[in-house]
Amino acid sequence: MRLAWFSPWPPQKSGIAGRSADVVPRLAARGHGIDVFVDESVVPVRRHDDTPPAPGQMRVESAHDFVWRAGRGQYDLAVYQAGNSRLHEFIWPYLLHWPGLTVLHDARLHHARGRAYLIRRRAEAYRFEFARNHPEITRDAAELAVRGFDGAYYYLWPMTASIVAASRAVAVHTLGGARLLADAHPDRQITYLPLGEGPHTLVDDDARAAVRQELGVEPGAPLVGVFGALTAERRVPQVLAAFRSTCAHDARARLLLAGRPDPALGLPALVQALGLEAAVIWRDRLDDAEFDLAIAASDVVVNLRWPTAMETSGPWLRAMAAARATVVIDLPHQAHLPALDPRTWRPWTGGDRRDPVTVAIDILDEDHSLRLALRRLTEDAHLRVALGTAARAYWETEHTIERMVDGYEDVLARAVTQPMPPRPAPPPDEARLLHAAASILTPFGPDVSCELS
Repeated sequence: MRLAWFSPWPPQKSGIAGRSADVVPRLAARGHGIDVFVDESVVPVRRHDDTPPAPGQMRVESAHDFVWRAGRGQYDLAVYQAGNSRLHEFIWPYLLHWPGLTVLHDARLHHARGRAYLIRRRAEAYRFEFARNHPEITRDAAELAVRGFDGAYYYLWPMTASIVAASRAVAVHTLGGARLLADAHPDRQITYLPLGEGPHTLVDDDARAAVRQELGVEPGAPLVGVFGALTAERRVPQVLAAFRSTCAHDARARLLLAGRPDPALGLPALVQALGLEAAVIWRDRLDDAEFDLAIAASDVVVNLRWPTAMETSGPWLRAMAAARATVVIDLPHQAHLPALDPRTWRPWTGGDRRDPVTVAIDILDEDHSLRLALRRLTEDAHLRVALGTAARAYWETEHTIERMVDGYEDVLARAVTQPMPPRPAPPPDEARLLHAAASILTPFGPDVSCELS
């Protein structure tokens, strides 16, 4: 196929940029011609010739060049990588006007879509989109964001309905998320697309020992790691509080916080207040190789996310690839995972019947369950090995990059057969601009002005 691929792209610091950079060359190697359309204000681009991408060719271009290329019929399908961050702001106008395959890395997009309107002072457009996506909610609720009160309530109203309606097909990177979205939109094609991430090669014991020595961890001492942005959603304060209980049972235990802390949390002061200065190791600037080595050096990796945008965590996948024992939150979009409940150390009901690959805690029992999980996992090396071995096997089956590329082949083949959905009505302020532009272009012929309607 000839594909127009919209995504954040390196050097942007984004997991989605990294996954696109993994997938696109591999799809091109299988014969697809792909133009990657990016935000040229942050990603270097160059102008290419006026022909469509040839089979096996990959080009990186400014998103502005998509319009005239699409007008010449150069693509079989547009592919939109949609995530809940500001890096996707340049994508929304194209997604809503040129239907294609939308890949949802997050099944809740309110933060990103709300910011795209409100940062440009388009309050009227935000109100319109809020009402269109959530007609069951009073329109007055939109005034919270208009007045500047963002917060956890954003997760309650995902603002994905108009995106699903505007897409030929939708793929979701979580199995449970795909099911929930399919239930909400039974008339649309919603497909699960595996997310592939993580190193294929396991780190050997000598390399692990060298990293642990550099971190100042005693031989045999348990090392717990938290990886990625250190934010409230990652439950870092709760992890610190639970780890304090772990230290009371084993003073050698260490907690590695690898990522940039959110200044609003005041984590250094919290560490000091909990008396954990000697037990916490900070690393906020690790390159990709150092990041993976630090994960491999850990005994337990904690990856909590609440509230959740219904994403699959990249650091968690990398921890499974490294055969580490992990702790997550039991969430609806991950209910299929074979996981242990730390209150009983038995599998959660609803997961598949494979060996447990993680420990999943109930968010309603977070503090208690997290203390139980960390205590047992830091003490029980046999359980850690069993979880890590099962996690690696699960990753090899479900989450390798090649598994993701195979999934894309299947999803692309389905999406290109789907009909074009009707174009959604634009927000009122945009409609007025389009009407004015059409009026100006009318003397040049109806075909020109109709392109805007």
